[in-house]
Amino acid sequence: MLYIVLILVLGALGLVVAALITADSLWAWISLGVSVVAAILLVIDWWRRRSAGSDAKPEAEPERAESDDEAGKADSERSTASDTDDEDIDRALEEADDAEEPVGEGQTELIAAEGDLADPDDEPATENSADADALLVSRLEEEVVVVDERPRYHLAECAWLETRETIPLPAREARELGFSPCGRCAPDATLAQRHRNSAGA
Repeated sequence: MLYIVLILVLGALGLVVAALITADSLWAWISLGVSVVAAILLVIDWWRRRSAGSDAKPEAEPERAESDDEAGKADSERSTASDTDDEDIDRALEEADDAEEPVGEGQTELIAAEGDLADPDDEPATENSADADALLVSRLEEEVVVVDERPRYHLAECAWLETRETIPLPAREARELGFSPCGRCAPDATLAQRHRNSAGA
């Protein structure tokens, strides 16, 4: 239909050109008639498309309802699968806890979080840090040292360390892992003061 309209419009344009060249008004009237026919065809085509669209909508709604039902079923299946996966993960974690194989040679045991490390008798007390110092140190990348299986972090020059083997860590990370500051070398107060001094300079 649109192709016919296009041909009619081009024909009307040609007739207008002919009317201008020959100075005959008959060609102009014919061009006007062809243009009116093209306009009527356009209206008919628009009306047909609109009618076809409104007829198709009621048919599409049941399909959408079916797809909604299918989506609900898929969500339900996904939820059931997720619950099953969670149960499997919990069971695997319990089995791993029961197994607790000793750390072999060449392996590094993970450092336990705060509360998991007991304070041995020779462990120094925890530093009574000011809240501002503790907050500042929890953001610092300055290095402190820890001893494996011990709950405190220290300055490298701490007298308590003596010949113990140490692991260097950023102060921020030591706090995140649950270590507490040593009461002998007072790392929180020292590091906070150093930071303030360097910021003031």
